[in-house]
Amino acid sequence: MIIWLVGIGCLAGGIVVGVVFAGRLNLSASRIEALEKQILDLKEGHTDYRNNVSDHFGMTAELVQHMTESYREVYQHLATGAQDLCSNEVARKLLPAESGSVFENNGNEEPSGLNPPKDYAAKQNPEQKGALAEDFGLDKSNTISNNDAPPSPHSSSIR
Repeated sequence: MIIWLVGIGCLAGGIVVGVVFAGRLNLSASRIEALEKQILDLKEGHTDYRNNVSDHFGMTAELVQHMTESYREVYQHLATGAQDLCSNEVARKLLPAESGSVFENNGNEEPSGLNPPKDYAAKQNPEQKGALAEDFGLDKSNTISNNDAPPSPHSSSIR
């Protein structure tokens, strides 16, 4: 009889623990619906944010284009003023011969007088090492072997 009472007591205790645990998880349909609604709201917010960013950069591109056109007009005004009001020597020093030459260059050719920097040195012959090679300018006779090298300040020897 005691075994039956212990079994019934364990069953009742298990039911109580199960109800408490299920209440803690709160797996009701309303909770799931609330989470799904929250996810949809976040997706809509993200879509709105992306649209706002696209609009912002579109407007920025238009404003930069307008600013470039305004700068071109100011530059052309200065060019004609320099040609009309200054001597030819001063006008040539201040502005190029063609007032729109700075803006009309479509990238096919470099503007006169402006050359990009060169990150290399020209080779005298094809067999010569380039200036960016690791051993450029080093003589093999002057190299230090690992045994002859002085110890680095960060290395320590245990004796």
